[in-house]
Amino acid sequence: MKSTLLLQTLEQKLAELTRVITPLSTHATVSPRFDRQLFRTRSTLLRACLDEAWENLRALRHAVKAKQLPQVAWLAEQLTSQVAALLRESTAWSLRGWDAAKPGIAKWQRKRLQHQAFEQRLMNMKREREEKVIQVATFAEQQQLHKEIIAFDERLRRCRHALDKIERVLAHLTR
Repeated sequence: MKSTLLLQTLEQKLAELTRVITPLSTHATVSPRFDRQLFRTRSTLLRACLDEAWENLRALRHAVKAKQLPQVAWLAEQLTSQVAALLRESTAWSLRGWDAAKPGIAKWQRKRLQHQAFEQRLMNMKREREEKVIQVATFAEQQQLHKEIIAFDERLRRCRHALDKIERVLAHLTR
């Protein structure tokens, strides 16, 4: 009976905490939020910590059904500590603004703009060559233009690959 009440109480607390944390669950920090003893996750997102707490609740239910008393006691204590820590973090997350620094974001945004402009110029040059292929009279000129088009395709591929890398860096910095 006690364990059923404990499980219900923990589930209610966790559900309420989920409701409160969801709007800020994707806010990343530079340094870890919690001690590794409290949360195993290496993620600095509250969502990951919340998911771990829900997983511990599932493990606690399983341990209660299996009547594994030492595990029940440890999981209940761990889950209670996790809920308390998440509650404290949810109320104080705005004070961690100093920890959400995004070094070099302007540099990467400039790089993205430069690469996007370069991509646009490459596409324009490729389109010009494709239009010229139709207009040229000799086979040698057509072959030369086809070689240039292939070279532009390769340069565009490399440019887009670099843009993808830049986007991943920006996504990492803005989490």
